[in-house]
Amino acid sequence: MEVIQPYIGQLTFGGLAGFAVGYAIKAVGRWVAIGLGLIFVVVQVLASMGYINVDWTRIQRDVEPLLQQEQLRGAWDALVRVLTTNLPFGGAFVAGLLLGLRRG
Repeated sequence: MEVIQPYIGQLTFGGLAGFAVGYAIKAVGRWVAIGLGLIFVVVQVLASMGYINVDWTRIQRDVEPLLQQEQLRGAWDALVRVLTTNLPFGGAFVAGLLLGLRRG
């Protein structure tokens, strides 16, 4: 127990900070999803009324490469690397981040 005692504060703060960031990321992601959904509905209504013409095939072709597994993994790794830089409690931060994403 005496060996762990100097690190308890860092681990606690790292875990709480990670949880807060994970919770915030999930909340922001939820609002982004709502916004994108509303934009989609507005675009569809305008297209059905004949005000605009949407080339969904081109949009799919342009967006598909962004959704590839390798790019998503790279973005996640970059995010974790940025959030844990110079943090001696990176392990607790990542654990808290994952918990915040799950619970948020």
